[in-house]
Amino acid sequence: MTLEIGNQAPDGSFDVSGGVRKSIADYRGAPLVLYFYPKDDTTGCTREAQDFTALADDFAAAGVAVVGISKDSVARHDKFVGKYDLKIALGSDGDGSLCEAFGVWVEKTLYGRKYMGIERATFLIASDGKLVEIWHKVKVTGHADAVLEAARTRI
Repeated sequence: MTLEIGNQAPDGSFDVSGGVRKSIADYRGAPLVLYFYPKDDTTGCTREAQDFTALADDFAAAGVAVVGISKDSVARHDKFVGKYDLKIALGSDGDGSLCEAFGVWVEKTLYGRKYMGIERATFLIASDGKLVEIWHKVKVTGHADAVLEAARTRI
């Protein structure tokens, strides 16, 4: 099933620092930006995390939580956060179940080679758990600003 605006966001869980397991349902009652990215400490993923970090206070002022999800381990996330002084939460979807639920585990092609990977995508979820906005195949430049604007005007 393809997710569409107005659908209930799938529930699923992910690991965060400190051995804590969180779920999408834990964020109900407040809006959530859930963004999926391929890999810590790569050029595009670093820029995206830095852009969301630069706007972290603005998202917080709007009452919106921001969580980045990849299949990288919590330990790798912790190193990534420390290296770039990131101010957003990062979740580990080690088994890929959350990526599958949101439809971002897709076939990709690089230099003619096909492989499975995470599509860069962002979901704006309202406090009631409904999808307000969906961005697929995200281009990093200006994306965090566009998400903040949507969060301010659509929620």
